[in-house]
Amino acid sequence: MEVMTPLMEEVGGDENSDEESEPEHQPHGTTFTQTLLHLLKGNIGTGLLGLPLAVKNAGIVLGPVCLVVMGVVCVHCMHVLVTCSHQLSERLKKSPLGYSDTVAVAMETSSSHCLRKGAHFGRHLVNFFLVLTQLGFCSVYFVFLAENIKQVVEGHRGNTTAAAPVMTLYSNSSEGGGTDAAASGAMMLDQRVYILLLLPLLILLSFITDLRSMAALSAAANVCMAISLVLIFTYILHDVGDPRQLPFVSTWSKFPFFFGTAIFAFEGIGVVLPLENQMREPKRFPQALDIGMAIVIILYVSLATLGYLRFGDDIKGSITLNLPHDTWSNLLVKVLYSFGIYVSFAVQFFVPAEIVVPAVCERVSDPWRRPADLCTRTLLVIVTCVVAILVPRLDLVISLVGAVSSSALALVFPPLVELVVHSVRPSTFLLLKDLSIAILGFLGFLTGTYVTVGEIIYPEEQGHAHLHDDTNWTTPTAPPL
Repeated sequence: MEVMTPLMEEVGGDENSDEESEPEHQPHGTTFTQTLLHLLKGNIGTGLLGLPLAVKNAGIVLGPVCLVVMGVVCVHCMHVLVTCSHQLSERLKKSPLGYSDTVAVAMETSSSHCLRKGAHFGRHLVNFFLVLTQLGFCSVYFVFLAENIKQVVEGHRGNTTAAAPVMTLYSNSSEGGGTDAAASGAMMLDQRVYILLLLPLLILLSFITDLRSMAALSAAANVCMAISLVLIFTYILHDVGDPRQLPFVSTWSKFPFFFGTAIFAFEGIGVVLPLENQMREPKRFPQALDIGMAIVIILYVSLATLGYLRFGDDIKGSITLNLPHDTWSNLLVKVLYSFGIYVSFAVQFFVPAEIVVPAVCERVSDPWRRPADLCTRTLLVIVTCVVAILVPRLDLVISLVGAVSSSALALVFPPLVELVVHSVRPSTFLLLKDLSIAILGFLGFLTGTYVTVGEIIYPEEQGHAHLHDDTNWTTPTAPPL
């Protein structure tokens, strides 16, 4: 749900209109190829880079398998949401519905009096999780940018101090060798200082209200991120480790961290309805969704598995943080991807700003609306900055956002909406399937939030006891030397 969600929501336009449904073909809509590219861009972001650590928290065998299963379930929930939206809009002769309106209309048309009364609350609840998710993305971006910029600055300083006569294109050392030692001798700033230095730059970026003016920058950001991924794959394929030296299945205490990170990466459900509504041939959207998400799943599983094989237990919250500082290509990866994430911050911030800012501005007089607009945007950015400072570990921020908000949007709401839409005569299979998915999402929400918050509050106790626990009951034992 990362790069394209706000752009698509903006294009989606008037979701509450009572006009008749859109025609089967929209001459000015997006083509099949454009929709496919938007799906790819909407699902590839910082979550992808954290998946190797997710595989570590599940195991080299269980991790990839669970990634595939979770991807298939998430894609199914996307199809469920699109189908329910179609059925409701056709039943009530409404224009295409967005996510929150689909939930609200499903509750309004339910045979249950309690659900009809709670339709307004349902709409606000979905919007709340959408805002929470987007602001969570912004906090992740703060930490990601700070960690990578810190490494680039200190790595460049270390390379300069070391004064190496030749820099190779790719290094086989994941530790950086003498580079880190040289860098450690120089003055190094705390990561929180980098977060604070980023604050004014991101506040200025949040003042952009017309995302169309950022079209060229967004395209450049996507190109930079694509180049970075190519360089990352080139590096990790240079020296792939032996999977027999890694735990096949990790301890169950780590699995909630896997769930939070994986669902954060797969949480692209918020973009599917706006994309489908703007497609020139909406009937072809399921095909585009299947192809696009198949590519995403393959990319996720391959980078997650190869990244864990390459760096083993040393894998960090973003695979870019494992790249050594002694080659220009590795520094270029961090610079290019950081630029892409910096531009994406404005795009992600657009959704919460469009929901919160008008609600604030309508309560003040006209002369004060512009100052109120800027102050509200500034306050929202400061809130995301404070979260990043309080939780400066990228893996924990990603896991927390994934467990708290992404699980609800991706796994809990869609099956419940399907049950409400088919509440008259639901089949036994439909009932069991939807309840199973919703319970899975809810359990992931509970366990993921619990262990992540526990790791944040007690980093020493749980950080060393769990994250560095070697009691993996299926770890192959190396023969004695």
